[in-house]
This record gives sequence, C-alpha cells and structure tokens, in this order.
Amino acid sequence: MFSRLMNSYYYGKSGKGDYRKEDLPKNRWQLFWEMLRVRLSALCRINLTTFAVWIPTMIVVALLINALVSSSGTERLTDEATGTEYTALVYEEQVDEAGNVIARGGSTPVQGLLQMIFLLLIPCLLITGPVQAGLAYVTRNWARDEHAFPWGDFKDAVKENWKQALGVSAITAVLPFILYVCYRFYGQMQQSSLLFMIPQMLTLGLGMVWWLALVFMYPMMVSYRMTFRQLIRNGLLLAVARLPMTVGVRLCTLIPTLIAAAVMLFTGAWLYALLGLGLYYVVIGFAFTRFVYASFTNGVFDRFINSRIEGVEINRGLAREEDEEDEDPEDVQA
Repeated sequence: MFSRLMNSYYYGKSGKGDYRKEDLPKNRWQLFWEMLRVRLSALCRINLTTFAVWIPTMIVVALLINALVSSSGTERLTDEATGTEYTALVYEEQVDEAGNVIARGGSTPVQGLLQMIFLLLIPCLLITGPVQAGLAYVTRNWARDEHAFPWGDFKDAVKENWKQALGVSAITAVLPFILYVCYRFYGQMQQSSLLFMIPQMLTLGLGMVWWLALVFMYPMMVSYRMTFRQLIRNGLLLAVARLPMTVGVRLCTLIPTLIAAAVMLFTGAWLYALLGLGLYYVVIGFAFTRFVYASFTNGVFDRFINSRIEGVEINRGLAREEDEEDEDPEDVQA
C-alpha cells in the first residue's frame, strides 16, 4: 500500500495524461504555490541541514524576550552619580510557598540591555551570510521550476559567493548597533533643538531601506557577476523601486513571528510561543523565507534586469504563448 502510494506521488497515476505545456502556471502566483507543493519536503531538508548557523541569533533574541517578559514593568530612575534620568526594567523578588526567595529583584537599564543585545548580535548575524547565499541560489532555481541539488549546489554557491555574502552580513550585523547609537544621540540632542528629529528619522529610514534591500541582495549575488558596490547600489535601488511590494513580502514572512508576539501579549504564554516559533524556524522557517524572497525577486529581476540583457530567458517556469502555438494539436488530443 505504502509503495503504491509513493509510486503514485513520484510518477503519477497510471492512465493519466502526460504533463503538457498548457499545464504550466499562467502567472507567478500559481507558480509559487505549485513549486511550494513540489519542493516542500526539500525545503524542510535543507532547512534542517543549515539552521544551526542561526542558533546563536535565536539564543540572543530569546534572552532579550526573557528579560522583557520576566520584568514587572518599567520605571524612570535617576542616576545618583550624574543625576540623569533613565528608563529601567524593574524586577520584583519572587518567593515560593515556604517563603524562600527564588528570584532577586532589581532593575536593568533598557538602554544598556539593548546595547548589549546589539553587540552580541554582531558575530551571530555575521556568520549567516554565506549560508543565506547558498539558500538563495537553491531556492532561486526551485522557485522558477529549475533543478538544484539541495547540498551540492548549495555548497558550490557558498564557495563562489562567500566573500560578498560576508560583506553583506557584516553590514547587516553592525548596522543595528550603529543605528541605535545614532538614534539615542539625536534623541538627546533634541533637548536643545527639535531639528535633530530630522536626522533621527533619517536614521530609522536608512535602517528600513537596508532591511528591505536584503530581500534582493542575496538572490542578486548568486545570479549576476557584479562588484560589491554595484550589488549594494542595485539592491537599494530595487528596494526603493518596489517599495510597497517589498514591504508586503517582508511582512508576510514575519507572520509566524507576529502570531507568536500576539500570543505572548494577550495570553502571557511566552514560553509556548517561543517554543512554537523556534520549532517553525528549525523545521522550515529560514528556507521558506528564502523561497518567498526568491519567488518575488525572480519576477523583479525579469522586469528590471533580465529584460535588458540580450539572450537571457525571462518568465522561466511560466507558460508562454509561443509554447502553446508550437504544440502539436494531435499530441494534445492524444
């Protein structure tokens, strides 16, 4: 029974017509769902093979969430040495039924906590670059219905693009800390002039644009030969050119995180929410995110880059009118 089921899954049912050109997806939305159905198990396998590189980042984020949810709230405190006020997370003493203290109270400055987290994230995010390049190559091929070996092609893509990938991940790792420092600096300067709100908002805008440009940089890195400067420039330009759609794609990939955040906020079950979110990313989350980005960027590259390069095939994996015209009507009836 099981053997017949698997044979039907891989080779189709007996008596069923051959796959025809007219069966190809007509648009990219159909192509996405069809390729996701075909490659779902492969996405899980490659995710399970590579997720270990994100374990340090997951641990740091979990520590931050634990520090936030275990506090009883925030208070404005005054530094006795300098007399300046600061916001701090306040922790109350917890005792068991016998009256023994199981957790000490105290306070932690929010600014210091965030600064420490951003510093810890620098090496954690730095090491993810080459792996993301490998995932970008494999998922790019799968998203446009082309073959790619989950391990062999992944390894080759990492080997060929690790320098540029480390460059992108280095900027991604350092940028949150730099933006946080600049945001705090301009925020303090607003006490003397509200004009400093302008560079403060520009700081947030810069971080947002880079966050969106990452959608394009890794797929572009494994698809075209260009210098590192050209890679950064083109990624930023495409992020701005396709701003609404890029924001939508980014938000779609954050749906599991938003669900986990809602569960923690409204039910207080932060441990179960974290475990569920962690399980999602361990099983398929990172590879699926790259697959979504690849499906989106394939269409963007066809429109803005491939259409301007002579001899480059566009709309790979989609049905084309010339294919339907070339097909023999007798073969269709057969």
